[in-house]
Amino acid sequence: MVGIPKSRPTTSSPGRAGRKRVTTQPEAGKGTLRVHAGDGHVVGVDIGASNLRVALADMDGKVLGKWSASTKATSSPAMVIEQIRTGVKYLLEQASVPRRSLLAVAAGAPGITDSDAGIVVATSYLRGWKDVPLRRLLGAALRVPVAVENDVRMAAIGENWRGAARGVGDFVFLAIGTGIAAGVFANGRLIRGEDFTAGEIGYMHVPGTPEEAAKHGAPGSLESVIGGEGVRQQWLRCCNGTGVGVSRDLSATEIFERATSGDELAEGVLNRSAKILAYTLYNVSLVLNCKLFVLGGGVGMSEPLRDSTCQFLQQFNEPVRPKLTISSLGEDAQLIGAIRLAMNTAESRIGLTVSG
Repeated sequence: MVGIPKSRPTTSSPGRAGRKRVTTQPEAGKGTLRVHAGDGHVVGVDIGASNLRVALADMDGKVLGKWSASTKATSSPAMVIEQIRTGVKYLLEQASVPRRSLLAVAAGAPGITDSDAGIVVATSYLRGWKDVPLRRLLGAALRVPVAVENDVRMAAIGENWRGAARGVGDFVFLAIGTGIAAGVFANGRLIRGEDFTAGEIGYMHVPGTPEEAAKHGAPGSLESVIGGEGVRQQWLRCCNGTGVGVSRDLSATEIFERATSGDELAEGVLNRSAKILAYTLYNVSLVLNCKLFVLGGGVGMSEPLRDSTCQFLQQFNEPVRPKLTISSLGEDAQLIGAIRLAMNTAESRIGLTVSG
């Protein structure tokens, strides 16, 4: 587990007289390097199933530039590492930042991630990724300390630092997209679990979801109903035999939007999804005794889903009613979390000590 990331105020460019002097531990055979806290830089990486995003930031967390590339045709570990190296090089050049100023990198990856060992254990979103030593590979490619974390937990770090859960010690970030997973903060600490699978609530069984246990590689009970594809399947089943013309290309969010414009079939899908989500949130809140839930992901960011779920939550008051809000960072939550984790890594692994 990691504690709540230490918050730094975002500043512009303070004069050197106002900056704290930082000493890094010298490399073998070299003298001590002294740099100002505002002079160092970090990189945050968000590795997705279809896109890779890289951001360069200073040690106040100010983003200086972003770079992205597709991972659809080049998702092998070797290719992703090369893409990250290309993105880092591009961002440093564009920001006129010397290579020696890069202090640390943090990368978020989908799937089960052993953050202690820096290994992506398994993911169904990237081809060829099994027991990938991502921290070691990235460290060798970039020659700086590297931290690796699950992408949803990374988003929770971002929300806790600069998002909808800023400074909150007990909350759940719930990412609803094709799948469903959660990043959990309890007593001010990020929970990973013994096998690094804490928060895999897509496998939960609640009223309205299938009773059968999930098979290996198949969606879990919860995500099979209210994940992106689950919502689409609900929609198609509702339309079958009704004689209503239906577009099979509608996404979950488009179906929810149709519900707000008076489409009765879409409204039924929205209400069923929201009711199941309300059961889920209430049950999780009972276990963790947390009030705040932050919705993220392509489906979770839907306002109709949030509003309908809140209506169902009105009936759950004991011992406390969960509060539901939408991520304020949106798709940047993972990237912002990666920047925060990279800053922590620079401060702890390089041995930064503040003096004066």
